[in-house]
Parts: sequence; C-alpha cells; structure tokens
Amino acid sequence: MDPLQIHESTGGRLAPRQGLRQRVFCAALLLAAAASLAQEPPGGLQPQVAAGNPPAAVLATVLGVVRNAATGQPLPRALVRIEGEADTGALTDGEGRFEIPGVPVGPQTIQVRKPGFHDRPYASEDVDYQDDGPAHSVLVAAEMPELEFKLSPASAIHGRIELSTGDPAQGIIVTLLKQVVRNGRAVWAQNGTTQTNGNGAYRFGGLPGGVYALFTQPAMESEPAVTAVAANRVASVARQGYASIFYPEAREFSDATRIRLRAGEQTEANMLLTLEYFYNVAATEISSNGKDLGGNAPPGGPSDSQSQMVLVLDAAGRPEAYTGRFDATTHTAQASLPDGTYTLFVSVSSNELTTVQIDPGGEAARRRSASSGISEFSVDGHPVTNLQIPLAPVSRWPIHLRTVRTAAQAGASSRQGLGNQVMVTATSAGDAPVGFNTDAIAERSGPDLLEIAPNPGPHWISTEVFDRSLCVDSFTAGGINLAREPLKVPLGSSPPPMELTLRDDCAKLTLELPPALSAFLPGDEPFYTVYVVPDFDTTADIPPLNMHPSSGATLTVDGLAPGSYHVYVFERPVRLEYRNPAVLAALPTPGQQVTLSAGTTSGLMLEVPGR
Repeated sequence: MDPLQIHESTGGRLAPRQGLRQRVFCAALLLAAAASLAQEPPGGLQPQVAAGNPPAAVLATVLGVVRNAATGQPLPRALVRIEGEADTGALTDGEGRFEIPGVPVGPQTIQVRKPGFHDRPYASEDVDYQDDGPAHSVLVAAEMPELEFKLSPASAIHGRIELSTGDPAQGIIVTLLKQVVRNGRAVWAQNGTTQTNGNGAYRFGGLPGGVYALFTQPAMESEPAVTAVAANRVASVARQGYASIFYPEAREFSDATRIRLRAGEQTEANMLLTLEYFYNVAATEISSNGKDLGGNAPPGGPSDSQSQMVLVLDAAGRPEAYTGRFDATTHTAQASLPDGTYTLFVSVSSNELTTVQIDPGGEAARRRSASSGISEFSVDGHPVTNLQIPLAPVSRWPIHLRTVRTAAQAGASSRQGLGNQVMVTATSAGDAPVGFNTDAIAERSGPDLLEIAPNPGPHWISTEVFDRSLCVDSFTAGGINLAREPLKVPLGSSPPPMELTLRDDCAKLTLELPPALSAFLPGDEPFYTVYVVPDFDTTADIPPLNMHPSSGATLTVDGLAPGSYHVYVFERPVRLEYRNPAVLAALPTPGQQVTLSAGTTSGLMLEVPGR
C-alpha cells in the first residue's frame, strides 16, 4: 500500500486516513457503552427506553487553555471550534481559558484560531501552504485532561520607499520572496506583492517565521512618447525611471540582505530608489535560415496563430523584473532598460495543437510547437538597435527509461511500457524566482520514453514512480549524476542523452510506534512527523509521513531502493531540509539508521525524542 494513500502527503495533496472512519466508529461505540455501564443503577437494572427512541448520546465538557507559543502567556479571545456534527465552540477568556459543554464523547476535530496567530503548520512547505496546517484530533471522554493549545504569533515586514527626487513613492510594487523547503531542498519562492501608499509605505503582515527577501519592480517616471519602436528607428529620447533593486540597494539577488524573522517579530526594511535613464532596446526576430520575419512572416515564423513571450535576463541568465514586449507589426522584441548587461529571451508558441504519435499501436497526444532564441547585449548610456534573435525549434529533452530486472516474471509495467509509470519534474534551482521559474513536467513520448522542455537555467530533477514494485536506481544526463548535480539548461543548447534506470528488487520498511505511544488516549492526539532519508544520492523523493495513533501504530513504506537510510521522528510538523548534510548534522538527535536489503521488508520501532 502506498503510504501517500494513508497519510498526508506533500505538495498540497491531502489523502484520507485508511480505515480511520471504521476505527473511530468502533471507538465511539465502546466509549458510549462504557459510559452507560458506569451510570447503571444498583442491581444492574437498565432504565426503560421507548421503542424506536435511541439512547441519548453521552456528553462531556471540554476544558483547556490557549497560549502564545513564543511567550507562554495565555491568549484571550481565541476561537476554539469543534467541527462536524458537534459543531460548536467558545472564545477564550482573559486568562486564555475555554469551556465547551455538551460535546459528544469520542473522536472530535478541533480548530484553534486567532487573528495575528498561526497554529501548527503543514510538514510540507510551499507558498500555497503557509497557513495553518491540519486541525487537532481530540478524543473526548467523560474524564479527560484539560487541553492546551499553542499558537505562534505572526510576523510582519514593513517599510518605506523613498525616491531620490523627493517625490512621493506612491504605487511602487514590492515583491516578497520566502525561502521554502521543497523536496528536501531550500529554494526561493515568490510570496506575494503589495504597493506603496501615498506616503511610500508598504507592509507584509501575517507572515510565519522564516527567511525572506524583498525587491521592487521597475517604475517609470513618465510614459514613452511612442508605444512601439521599430528596430531600425529606436527612439533617441531616453525615459527616466527607477530600476528594480533588492533590499536594501542591490542590483543582484546574491547581494540582497536576507531578512530572518522569528515568530511575532516586526522588521522594518526601507529602500531608496534613484532616478536614472532607461534606454530603448529592440531586437529583430529572424528564422533559422536567417530571414527577417518582419512583414509577411514565412511558414513557421511568428503569426497571429502564435503567442510571444519576451523575457529580460541578467548576465548570468537569471530572470529580471523588467518587462519585455513584442511588436507584432515589426516582429521585434523590445524593452526599456537601465545601464547593464542583459540577455533577451524570446519564446514563440503555437496556439494550435498538433498530433504527435506516441505508440506504434495508435496512441497519440496533442501538443503545441515552440521556437525560442536569445540575444546578449549591454546598455551603456544609449539605446541599443540592430540586434537579431535567431529563432530555432525548442529542443524537447528525451528521457530514456529502462529497468534492471531481477524478478522471475516481468511486471505489468514492462508489458505496458514505463512511460505511464513515472513522473519526472524539473524544479528551478536558481536563486531568484523573479520571472519564469516554473516546474516542467515530462510528457510521455513512447512506451519507454519521456520528453521534457525545461526553461533555461539550472534545475533539480525529482522522480515519482507509480508502480510501487519499481524504484529509482539512477538518473543521468550526459554522464552527470542528476541526484547530485542540477540539470543545467543553457540557452539554445542541444539536450544531452538522459537515462532513468529503475529496478524491481525494491525494499519495504515497516515503521512502528512504541506501545506506550500507540494508543489513542483521551485528549489531544499526538502528531508525529517521520522522515525516511536515504544515505545515498537519489532523485526519488520520499515525502514526510504523518503518524497518528488513531490511524494505526504501524506504517509500511514501499518502493524504496535498497541501501542505508536514517529515520527522523518529530512530535510536530517539521519542514526538514533533508538533502542538506549540514542541516541533518545539526539536529539534536542523529536519527535511527536502518539498512534495507533488496526484495525484503525490514521493521523499525520508532524512537520519539523525549518520550
């Protein structure tokens, strides 16, 4: 059984708990029966119940306190709400205490909310999963301990933008970046934008603790005299505006100041923007045979049936915040830029789908064709003209799939091909997600062939195998181990040979909570986050697992490549950068080591720190 079907998975997918509904129902019946026996009158006589009228539910009073996780102080006016059929709740008093009478005994789901505070987070982290994580599972009983919930205060970043001219910096767009953990690696992701008010002030509130960075979008002081500038007559009059900068005054993300926020911390980040000249840049698109695509575009060139994307990259090939545009009348890519070294990247995608044959048996797919090109240049105090961008078909990078088989009989995947059994994702490994840093997912192109078209730049490759009898053995690109190094996609390059090798002698690992922690006792149910981390390099991602007594004391993880692993257990949701050896070495406990042999199932009794 795939553990992702049993427990909460990463990436924002929440899966149901296998068998929890049946166990909850049985537990509720047992508790109700025990409570009714405790109230039985002397002599064992049962009170008479009219036919057709079920006995009343056994009710209990839920008591507890809500505290500030950072200070330990009680939190007044926090909402403690019981969901489901027992939908009810209460606000905490001045001492953070709450009392909810008349709650049916048995498992209940409780949410705790207060503006400006966060409950425990999700174990997986992305910009779409910054809010409160899973609710609390509480076993309500007639005699149960008081509950204690802890909420973390939200943080904020605020500041003021000033202009070198002394004018009000109204309407300046500020973008917030956050360092998040994806597939065990720390990466940067955009976390929202805001605009300055009439006084140049801005604010990002409701933030969880973490590492952040800021940058401003470029802002022009005046509109251009013309909206489209032909490549052969670039406007000689430069515009004035304010360049995009990273806090506090850096042009490159590598020089930006990282803002480290603790829970409840308020940080001020002010920036000064200097007025400077922006110069017009235009580049003519030409076909692969060197012909100008302006005027009447030849077959295969840009037309009304195609979409254009123009990006401005820095000297290292990273996306900039500057906006490129396309002039359809002259087929030129254009931008207004301050002094610096840049690259214009143009992508032309067809708006019409074409049929691509996948299998000799007749299976086909509908895809869009695309071309792209680049032009490198520098702006140094004057407009830039006469640039050319040769367009060439976008190379789709083939991924050849094969399996090293040791089993006596080949599985279903070998008969049907591996293309339907594997998902390969390329995630940007760049340091500044300003532009087009989006994931690329490989598409099936044959029984044992995938194709992927990642954007230029470095990418981490991750794999997910749906056939749990198979696991990842190796993933290479031109001799490079993609489990150890990112896939580097230069602009206009040809793809190296990529090969993903699977194996069918995979191992299984059965995790078990110790007996003292495996019972679902009255009160707030423990929440254990478990990471199974391979001690070897692999592109396979094993998401964090959530274990709860109510969902069973054991959990089997399958589809694991044979080898040595370390297992880490936490009593709360933890976002672990498990592909970083320094982070693992800094943990207070070294984890439990287990070696998995090919084709076998191993067991491990979990050691929970502090228990």
